Amino acid sequence: MPAILLKNGHIVDPAAGIDKVADILIDGDAIESIAPEKIPKDTEIMDISGKYVFPGLVDMHTHAREPGQEYKEDIESASQAAAAGGYTSIAVMANTVPPIDTADKVSFIYERSAAAAVWIYPVGAVSKNLEGKELAELADIAQAGAVALSDDGFPIANSELMRNALAYADQLDLPILVHEIDPILAADGQINEGRISSLTGMKGIPVQAETSMIARDIDLLKLSGGKLHIQHISAAESIGIIRRAKEDGLSITCEVTPHHLLLTEEEVLSSGFDSNFKMMPPLRTKHDTEVIAEALADGTIDVIATDHAPHALHEKDNPFDLSASGIIGLETALALIWTHFVSKGKISPSRLVELMSVNPAKILDIPAGTLKPGNYADITIFDPEREWTVSPEKFFSKSQNSPFIGWKLKGKAIMTIVAGEIVFRD
Repeated sequence: MPAILLKNGHIVDPAAGIDKVADILIDGDAIESIAPEKIPKDTEIMDISGKYVFPGLVDMHTHAREPGQEYKEDIESASQAAAAGGYTSIAVMANTVPPIDTADKVSFIYERSAAAAVWIYPVGAVSKNLEGKELAELADIAQAGAVALSDDGFPIANSELMRNALAYADQLDLPILVHEIDPILAADGQINEGRISSLTGMKGIPVQAETSMIARDIDLLKLSGGKLHIQHISAAESIGIIRRAKEDGLSITCEVTPHHLLLTEEEVLSSGFDSNFKMMPPLRTKHDTEVIAEALADGTIDVIATDHAPHALHEKDNPFDLSASGIIGLETALALIWTHFVSKGKISPSRLVELMSVNPAKILDIPAGTLKPGNYADITIFDPEREWTVSPEKFFSKSQNSPFIGWKLKGKAIMTIVAGEIVFRD
């Protein structure tokens, strides 16, 4: 491939301390230099004046559905959706059919990822068959290349198993990503326990289903050591618990999704109980979104993750209580955060890059999250002025289950480069 010069872009790379307009030279699969003094012959020059240049985004919470549910999504389609959203690396969850709970299944993910548009990193299961009864062969899973461990989709209710998982994972230097929903408190729950559940008589899920599990796992973290990552926070009370654990010096990180930042239980009601607003954990209250947004700005929250959860039409086009939980998010997350947080001055472009690239790369310990020379040329080029409307006809994902269809957004990834190759251009 000829060298590429990205000219006059506004580079935002907090890991390298860069926030300025400069040129980037790409040679082969790597970043050769920033503000190069010499340009090789035959270099392809792309003038990207007025555009931002970010380290490629990293999503540490994607459900690619392969193996077993390829009718919803597969690794190839998930990677294309990721590229269209500005992501260059995604970590795929273990709750497939069968789950990624052995070394050979981790290897299968890598084999299937060879032709993917972006880097694919498998997350291995904590327990065999995701049943929460017996630990999977964690050392073998780690040796095969899993970047983290998680039973996501299922809470780890067994405290002894969770304690042992943290201890083993500590030896393997892998984080455990936890889905914090108490299965008893949340049993048969459909929406947040509160005003809307009281109005409708629909079974609610109290915030304590989340906070009690987080508090328990923090106690176990103190006992066993390890690295704990809390997935998809939905409740204001969770923020205080996590903040105190961080102040105590524990190795704990956390994430929030765009939908838990931007939507509430009121949208469930106003949508007429559209099943695209059904997710787990459920949408909470305006107060919850406000407190979580503050934590986004003050550094308590480490990551914005998509929890990209594709479902086929026949699984979502049902009465609310019979519908599958979850929504897609890879193609909308960046623009949603830019439109509703960066452009409104709630967070800076640099903070966005920390949340969506630097920090997830650091937590997963993968080679991403910076544009330093010598690193892979994994780059997101972002147009802050591009206006567009979320339309299912334009999704690269196989599924269309999004509550953001019809939303008008400002700002879009217009080019995604992975290892020096342009994998998406708009």
